[in-house]
Amino acid sequence: MTDFNADDEPVDVIPEDLYLKRAAERGRHEIVLGSIRAHLEEQPSPVAVVSAVRRWINDVIAVGDEVAKTKRRSSG
Repeated sequence: MTDFNADDEPVDVIPEDLYLKRAAERGRHEIVLGSIRAHLEEQPSPVAVVSAVRRWINDVIAVGDEVAKTKRRSSG
């Protein structure tokens, strides 16, 4: 949405609901990354960290595939 100021120049305005949605998404993202970081920092060695990262990556890909599959079914 674009409003105009006193000089008739466009001013971008983000609707409050969109702002709140973006803020919630950013917060969720930070919480998830913080959780993953905490898990990785608990690992006893660099090799264990890399192994845990690979498990996280595989788990996230599996969840993404599952969600996409569900959305394909519900939209098709």
